[in-house]
Amino acid sequence: MQIRACHILVPTLIEAEHLKTQLAEGADFHQLAGQHSKCPSGKQGGDLGMFVKGMMVKPFEDAAFALPIGEISDPVQTQFGYHLIKRLM
Repeated sequence: MQIRACHILVPTLIEAEHLKTQLAEGADFHQLAGQHSKCPSGKQGGDLGMFVKGMMVKPFEDAAFALPIGEISDPVQTQFGYHLIKRLM
């Protein structure tokens, strides 16, 4: 099964929680990704394209595949930092 997701990657849990609050208040995910994400995908609104299980690090992958389409995760910690993940399809 393939899914498509985007994410915002930040170095601290505090920053991830702050962005999650902004998203809950109606901020645009793709705009925040462009402004705050430390991942090169931020330039594309955080879009990671399509991927299957085994292509991403496990904590990220587990969270992404568990999300309903259109939902945004709580902060997910990996060795890269803290991710907010939005499942697109």
